[in-house]
Amino acid sequence: MELSRKLLNEGKGIVRLAPVWVPRAFCIPGRRIKLHPDDYYVLGLERGGIDERWFASTTHAENGPETPDDEGLSYVVSADGREKMLLRDMVDELKGEVIGDDLWNKYKKWPMFSKFFDNKGPLPHHIHHRDEHAKRVGADGKPEMYFFPSQCNNHGGTFPFTFFGLNPDAKKEDVRECLVNFSKGDNKVLDLSQAYKITLDTGWDVPPGVLHAPASLCTYEPQFASDVYAMYQSVLYGGECVSEDLLWKNCPKEEKGNFDYLMDVIDWEANTAPDFKKNRFMAPVVIHSDDNYTEEWICYKCNLASAKRLTVAPGATVVVKDEAAYGMILLQGRGKMGDWDIETPTLIRYGELTNDEYFVTEKAAKEGVTIINTSKTEPIVMLKHFSENPELDRFMKA
Repeated sequence: MELSRKLLNEGKGIVRLAPVWVPRAFCIPGRRIKLHPDDYYVLGLERGGIDERWFASTTHAENGPETPDDEGLSYVVSADGREKMLLRDMVDELKGEVIGDDLWNKYKKWPMFSKFFDNKGPLPHHIHHRDEHAKRVGADGKPEMYFFPSQCNNHGGTFPFTFFGLNPDAKKEDVRECLVNFSKGDNKVLDLSQAYKITLDTGWDVPPGVLHAPASLCTYEPQFASDVYAMYQSVLYGGECVSEDLLWKNCPKEEKGNFDYLMDVIDWEANTAPDFKKNRFMAPVVIHSDDNYTEEWICYKCNLASAKRLTVAPGATVVVKDEAAYGMILLQGRGKMGDWDIETPTLIRYGELTNDEYFVTEKAAKEGVTIINTSKTEPIVMLKHFSENPELDRFMKA
């Protein structure tokens, strides 16, 4: 408790977070998340390349038996870098003082995290379980949203298109046959789906139960605090094969081999909706704009996690208020946020500290955060990720 209080007070309700790097054995890094080129495989080839950076996370990464106990978890660090503790532990100890009483009373944890997902190629068509299926393996369902920042996408990778859902005329028996054929080669599940060309600085809402094969872009992903998934595509674009173990990932032991169970995980109505893009696409919506700063909702179709983009003009000093706690990641620029120096790094070594990621408590957010852009030429651009936010409810009703 003493260290929690010390770190919280040091930044007057704003705490500094260390970078969280996460490898995935089935992925090839896209090399757009500023990690040093020598460090993408620093954890060993058997663990895979690092192609994710997680933000404001109290969620353990599900990466198999070799996964360290703290993989995926954010650390709060002191200004001098000498003291640290898990954000999860700080929330457990200080509760609503960090995330707000409403969130703490409802979840007893910080119930979301965000990430940069940075893969050279597309991912398999996969699914995140709904609550009723996730709870069978002691987990929660996983809604998530995507946003594609231009600052993180100097190249589009090998396939900058995302398959979403299933064609409106897809038949259940055809999808089931694809799953049965998973181990026989290309199961051709993408033949039953539709790809969309991804536009930078826009986003998509992906509820649990909706199939998706993400594009080879660096993606900002606010999501509920869960890491459940299952891969429904067997052979990727380019010929890379997917392990059958991932077809049955997060499946109860008694259901493994039951293809009807895999079908039940699919939200059929949401996947085959004829107006899928209208339902799920998100263009930024400006909620404040003047000569000093612009703020936009960028991820707003899910009430369990959401995100804003804040742009502060060169030389400006602003006070920005929010109604909920949030994590933030700096995309561009440098300056001050409260008592903290903030700056966008060019290159980060694995294990190195940065000044580009912070967590703002509910009290500090409501009182207002002072941001000073010390550059005369470059804007500050940051992304802010929230759990449940009363502002979003009003915005969606407007």
